[in-house]
Parts: sequence; C-alpha cells; structure tokens
Amino acid sequence: MKRRSFITLLGGAAAWPLAAYAQQPAMPVIGLLSGSSAGASRRPMAAFQRTLTDSGFIEGQSVTIDYRWADGRFDLLPAMAAEVVRRPVALIVTFSPPAALAAKAATTTIPIVFHSGGDVIRMGLVVSLNRPGGNATGVNLFTQAVEAKKLDLLSKLVPTAATFAYLCRQRRRSPI
Repeated sequence: MKRRSFITLLGGAAAWPLAAYAQQPAMPVIGLLSGSSAGASRRPMAAFQRTLTDSGFIEGQSVTIDYRWADGRFDLLPAMAAEVVRRPVALIVTFSPPAALAAKAATTTIPIVFHSGGDVIRMGLVVSLNRPGGNATGVNLFTQAVEAKKLDLLSKLVPTAATFAYLCRQRRRSPI
C-alpha cells in the first residue's frame, strides 16, 4: 500500500508543473494598424514600444504585437482591420485617422487607441472629447485649432497687417 501511494504521489508531482503551465493565461495581443510603412512609422513606433516597456510589457515576453502596414494604400485598411479583429486582439492601436476609422468600422467591442492631429469629432472617431463614447479613444494634437489660434493671436498683435507669411524649418529624416 505504501508503494502505491508513493507512486501516485510521485506521478502527481511530475504532472503538476505541466498542469500549472497549461493554466497560464494567454499572452495578450495588440493589433497595430497603420496606413504608412514600418520605415515611415519609426518614430511613433519607438515611442509606442518605449511606453509599453515602461508599463511592464515587453514584446515577445509579456505581449505580442500583430503589425499591419498599408504602405500608403489606404484602400487596404478595411481588410487589414477585419484581419486584426478576427485574430482576436485585446487592443487595436492606430497611428493615423484612416486606420482608426477602418478599425472603428471593423469592431464595436475591441478598444481602439488612435493618434490624430485632425478633428476627431468631425471625422466620426468619437462623440465628444470629454466623453468619447464607444470603443475608440486616443491622443488628439489639436494642430488645426492651434494653428488657427496662432493666426488669430498674430492678427491681434499686428492688426494693420493684411498678409502673413509662415516659414517652417523641416526636420531632416534619418535614413536609418
């Protein structure tokens, strides 16, 4: 009897690590949808990955990222968004309004995080800035509103001016 108990105990102890491993939760998957290419999205991707790492998510270890690049072919975005939704993913991250709109059209349940410089209410991404509603939220740079405000401020500072010129130094992009 002692021998059988010992063998049963030994067999259970050998199987316990396998059972514990099988019960581990699946690694979350983030679907990344972009209308541009991987090369053109280098800077926002670096910031995105740095933020994930700072939050304790390391690609390949604690999170999987499913990349979809349209390479400027915005007509491909709806099909790509549908692929991402079928995966399924825990979150969809987009770097452009067309990608965010494609993701929003593909799902009403998966959270979507977008980055935009345009009017996200007029685009239909959110209902309001205070309470976005639905499954989409993100960062809005308010570039159009800021530019209009700068022009308004300039016209108040120089009320006699009829024409304004705006010069902008364009940053050089690294070939790497």
